[in-house]
Amino acid sequence: MLKPSVLKELRSVVGPANISTSPEELVVYSYDATQRESLPWAVARPRSSQEISEILRLANRERFPVVPRGAGSGMSGGSVPIQGGVVLSLERMNHILEIDEQDFIAVVEPGVVTGDLQREVESRGLFYPPDPASNKFCTLGGNVAECAGGLRAVKYGVTKDYVLGLEVVLPTGEIITTGARTVKSVAGYDLTKLIVGSEGTLGIATRITVKLLPLPETVRTLAAFFSEVPIAAKTASAIMASGVLPRALEFVDQAALRAVEGYLKEDLSHGAAAMLLVEVDGPAECTSREADRIAEIMMRSGAARVNRAGSDSEREQLWKARRSISPALYTIKPKKLNEDIVVPRSRIAESLQEIAAIAERHGLLIVNFGHAGDGNIHTNIMYDEADLTKAETAVKEIFAATLRLGGSITGEHGIGLSKAAYLPMELGPDAISAMKRIKQALDPNNIMNPGKIFLG
Repeated sequence: MLKPSVLKELRSVVGPANISTSPEELVVYSYDATQRESLPWAVARPRSSQEISEILRLANRERFPVVPRGAGSGMSGGSVPIQGGVVLSLERMNHILEIDEQDFIAVVEPGVVTGDLQREVESRGLFYPPDPASNKFCTLGGNVAECAGGLRAVKYGVTKDYVLGLEVVLPTGEIITTGARTVKSVAGYDLTKLIVGSEGTLGIATRITVKLLPLPETVRTLAAFFSEVPIAAKTASAIMASGVLPRALEFVDQAALRAVEGYLKEDLSHGAAAMLLVEVDGPAECTSREADRIAEIMMRSGAARVNRAGSDSEREQLWKARRSISPALYTIKPKKLNEDIVVPRSRIAESLQEIAAIAERHGLLIVNFGHAGDGNIHTNIMYDEADLTKAETAVKEIFAATLRLGGSITGEHGIGLSKAAYLPMELGPDAISAMKRIKQALDPNNIMNPGKIFLG
């Protein structure tokens, strides 16, 4: 626990109103979307890089952990304070500082909600492509920490592809800037890319400069329904091999469809075993031609039905269904292990077959959906407490199968707590040792988000 003198110093840094120690408030900051919980000793809500620097210098002097937190929407336990300490919430640092319409950049604080930035730049004819399903509440700081991907990654890439520069408070309290406001910069080591995806273990991004694009002229959305999962998976591969690059290509299996239909009280699929949700963007004449081409591929490949969104409201309804899957799954079982495996696109069908065999072998319900366009499938093992051991065994078998297929155990959620035990399955001891040496160099007292990514 924190000494009274340390709490007094923290209050002097951020103000008494921005330090919380009451049990009720500590609970609010004790968990993320994994539902893992651990109470912090206190919560601090700083307003500036300088305040964060002072907190980290105090943490090094007194040797207490500091856990950065955005919206708590992470899927790997990254913001759970498993060793107690101080949760450093960035919720007050929530301003869009600049939108430069000539240089196509935006500068934001880490607490800015991703969807808010997207709406603001789109009102100016600009476009910020990274689009996590949680974009209505996740924050840019959390996106940077986890290198968030999302629905449009197949065409536009992930967060690291848009972060040009950062202001970062290092674990020992120094404030540094990385990168530049330019598209190109190779001045020294790429510290920007080092921080992006470091899961809050190497520093706290306090100012984020991101690249913007011109807003696409038109968007067209199609949904196709299939009688069998393998047909849907092979159709996704056929679309990607066709020469048309969709901005989104999502796969949803039957269990996920049923959960969403129950959750939204709508019949979306009329009993289909799988759905593909596809979106293209660009000039009107191009998107019309590409949408026709994709619809032709889907019908020729065996789709039972192809629906085209004829209006913005119809398009939003389709995406509402996709974004509702994660909460809807809790209507099936009280608990889930949500993994975000990624395989080469050509091997999605094999991956789903392996997962189905694992589910049958252990008598488990495993729900699959996600980004078929880039091979990133969200595999959700639904379980009751009595099935936890079977569920954990299934996770390990799914990861082993994924690696055999040339994939990775995480495409966008990160390692955090939930995958730390499995990291050695993918990375050799020398690679892990190199990562630990970077951590030791920047955080010699191990105060920044300890216990994440690495075991021991």
